[in-house]
Amino acid sequence: MPDNGKTDVVLVGAGIMSATLGALLRLLEPSWSITLVERLDAAAAESSDPWNNAGTGHSALCELNYTPQNPDGSIEIAKAVTVNEQFQVTRQFWTYAHENGILPDVRSFLNPIPHVSFVHGAEHIDYLRRRRDTLVRNPLFATMEYIDGADEFARRLPLMAKGRDFTEPVALNWTQNGTDVDFGSLTRQLLGFGTERGMTTLFGHDVRGLHKESDGSWTVKIANRRTGQKRNLSARFVFVGAGGGALPLLQKAGIAEAKGFGGFPVSGQWLRTGDATLAAAHQAKVYGMPPLGAPPMSVPHLDTRVINGRSWLLFGPFAGWSPKFLKEGKITDLPLSVKPNNLASMIGVGLSEMSLLKYLIGQLALSESDRVDTLREFAPSALDSDWELDIAGQRVQVIRRDKKKLGVLEFGTTVLAAADGSIAGLLGASPGASTAVPAMIDVLRRCFDDRYPGWEPKLKEMVPSLGVKLSENPALFDEVWAHGTKVLGLGTEGSSAAADALPSGDPEPAGVV
Repeated sequence: MPDNGKTDVVLVGAGIMSATLGALLRLLEPSWSITLVERLDAAAAESSDPWNNAGTGHSALCELNYTPQNPDGSIEIAKAVTVNEQFQVTRQFWTYAHENGILPDVRSFLNPIPHVSFVHGAEHIDYLRRRRDTLVRNPLFATMEYIDGADEFARRLPLMAKGRDFTEPVALNWTQNGTDVDFGSLTRQLLGFGTERGMTTLFGHDVRGLHKESDGSWTVKIANRRTGQKRNLSARFVFVGAGGGALPLLQKAGIAEAKGFGGFPVSGQWLRTGDATLAAAHQAKVYGMPPLGAPPMSVPHLDTRVINGRSWLLFGPFAGWSPKFLKEGKITDLPLSVKPNNLASMIGVGLSEMSLLKYLIGQLALSESDRVDTLREFAPSALDSDWELDIAGQRVQVIRRDKKKLGVLEFGTTVLAAADGSIAGLLGASPGASTAVPAMIDVLRRCFDDRYPGWEPKLKEMVPSLGVKLSENPALFDEVWAHGTKVLGLGTEGSSAAADALPSGDPEPAGVV
C-alpha cells in the first residue's frame, strides 16, 4: 500500500469471503493495490475458524430443510438445486486454484466424506424415499442412494447402529461424494496467495468509520487496537466481509441499500469428541430432521470433521444466545444496530418469530446431560464422559423489510451493494462459506459492471460452467465433476460405499436403492 494511504481496494475482515474476493481480484487485476483490515490478530479467527462452523461443503445432499414437502405430497427441490449449483462453482474454482498453485495443500482443507440424511418413523421414511426418487432425476444428485435395511445401516454407520433398537424403522439417503471443509485452512491459503503478490494485511486494526467522498472514493478510518494509533485509508472500492460485524459497518457507511436491514445474533454450541475409536466408527456427515417448530438452523447432525490432520466428531448445533454480533464482539452490538430505518423490521420479526424465541429458551435450559441425551437419537451408546461442549461462532441472521409482516427473518446469505458499485458487503450465515465463490463473483458483476465483460474469459478459465446451469447440462457437469474429482483427489467418479465394499459382480445388499 502506498505511503499516502491510497489503495484500490479495501477488504474488511480476514475470513473466507474477503480471502476469496481478494484472490479473484488479484488474478483478474494483478496491478491493483489491495489492503486487508482485520480487527483480530489472526486470519479466519471468527466464523471461518473450523471450530466455529459445521465444516460441511454445503451442496444440499443431506440437508433436509432444502427439500420441503409440498401440500400435495411432492418434494420441492428448487432450493436444493440452487445450493448445489453454487457449490459446483466453488468446487471448480478450488480445482483451478490447486492446479495453478493458489491452493497448494488441498488435504489440509478438503476431505471426501459421505453426506447422509437420517430419519426414523414410517411417515419420515416415506418422505425420504420420495425425496431420493425426486432428486436422482437431476444429474447433480444422480448417485444418491436410499437405504432402509438394518444390516446395511450398521455396516455403513456402526457408531449409530450400536445399541439401536431397530424395531423402530430407520432410513438413510446416502451420497458418497460429499466433503468436509476446513474453511480456516482454506482462508489462510487464499490470503497467503494474495499477500505473496503484494496485498497489504493490517491485523489488529478496527474500522472506526466509512465516509463517501465527492469523487466517489471511500475514506476508511482505522485504529490500531494495540497502540491506539489512527489513520485513514482512501479506496476506490470497499468490501465488508466481516461476518456478523458486516451489518454495523454497512450502517456506518450510510448506503441506502442497507436501510431496513437488521440482524439477530444466535450463538452455536457443539458436543465434540476426539476419541479415535469413536471417530473411526463414524465416517460421515449425518443430518436429521429439525425438531417440530424449530428454525432451519437447528437441524441436528453428527459429523466427521478433519482438522489439522486429525479426525473428530461433532454433534449439534445447540443454540446459545448473546447480543454480540461476533464471538469477540461487544454486548452492545445488537442494541446499537437498531436504527430508525430498521426498527419496524426488528419489531415485526419479534412479533412473528415466537417459535424461534421458544426454541432458544428451550436450548438455553439444556444441561450437558440433556445434550448428550439428544445425541443418543443418533448414537444410542453415547457416554457423557466421551463428549465435551465447544462454543462455536456467532451467526447473525438477516432481518429484511416486509410489507405484510414489517420484517422477516432470512436463513441464507445476502449480498448488499451500493448502486454505484463502490462498496458491498455480505450478510447472513448458512450455506455461507460454501457459496463464497459464486457470492464473490456476484459482487464482481454488480460492482464492476464496466470491467466484468472483460473479466469473463478469465473467470471462465477458473469456473468453466460460469453462466450455465449444470443441472440442465449433464455432459458439462460430468466433465467438470470428473476433472475436479481427479485434481482435488476426492475419489473415483460415481463410486459409493456399497460399491466400494462389495466384490466386483456381487449384487447390492438388501435395503439399498
